[in-house]
Amino acid sequence: MHAPRRRTLALLLSVALGPLAAAPALANDAYPTRPIRLVVPFPAGGTTDIMARAVSAELSKLPGWNVVVDNKPGAGGNIGSDIVAKSAPDGYTLLMGTVGTHGINQSLYGKLPFDPIKDFAPITLVAAVPNVLVVNPAFAQQNKIQSVNDLIAYARANPGKLNMASSGNGTSIHLAGELFKTQTKTFMVHFPYRGSGPALTDLSGGTMQVMFDNLPSSMQLIKSGKLKALAVTSARPSPALPGVPTVAQAANLPGFEASSWFGLLAPAGTPPEIIHRIQQEVARSLNTPAVRERLMAQGADPVGNTPEQFAALIRSETTKWAKVVKDSGAKVD
Repeated sequence: MHAPRRRTLALLLSVALGPLAAAPALANDAYPTRPIRLVVPFPAGGTTDIMARAVSAELSKLPGWNVVVDNKPGAGGNIGSDIVAKSAPDGYTLLMGTVGTHGINQSLYGKLPFDPIKDFAPITLVAAVPNVLVVNPAFAQQNKIQSVNDLIAYARANPGKLNMASSGNGTSIHLAGELFKTQTKTFMVHFPYRGSGPALTDLSGGTMQVMFDNLPSSMQLIKSGKLKALAVTSARPSPALPGVPTVAQAANLPGFEASSWFGLLAPAGTPPEIIHRIQQEVARSLNTPAVRERLMAQGADPVGNTPEQFAALIRSETTKWAKVVKDSGAKVD
């Protein structure tokens, strides 16, 4: 083929394919054209809700962006997760997933209506959060419980008399308690709630005695004296709670760690350019000093990593928590 003819053919192909070649960029530039629904699979007031509202508030500052938080609690986060899994993969329905919905539940529940890996497209890890072992202050004072070892001693001397609240079956709050019970050879009666909010109400009111809550949702209650913090479940102490040790340090339990995380996911099949656009905007907002300081003051560590890094975390956490579930014997049918 002569050079002039090749150039003519190339020109004709570029004209013909131009709109198709530009489609991803155009889709990316145009998105969003209507409100984005951010599903929170737990009630308002808990850490998942706190993280979702922080993200939605920042994204909604962008021109043309309107992110609306929609709380759909129930079944340890499975109801809200299932709604997103079965939604159109167009970037207009997102999930604030957790270590519970995407790292624990598939091992804990006999059967899920969705596949946490195959039915979702990870976008970004929003934040990592330590859990905190908190007790009712009146109960602690009455029984002279000032440390984790005091709590262990009481639990061993009074098997079945401690009521342990959680935000629901399968949450890291629940599994942190199960891990603690297994490693300390104690027994506490588990009471799953429909989120941290109602569980914390009963804990501060005295109906419950102990809980391994996400730090952000307990922070104000700890500061006001309505809850007593004994330890955090992370590998290192939290700067947000000076003087509070880790469970591993306080109870001589090397390797004890049961932290939580929260991240954005979309239905599988969502266009990569939309995933990339959301990840970029969330990472940018998490890196602003105002947002970082606000989240860190509540005990959260902002992240904003890539979809590939978030996907790798989900896979590793699934393996880790499957062992914890098996060792604890916990099961939900």
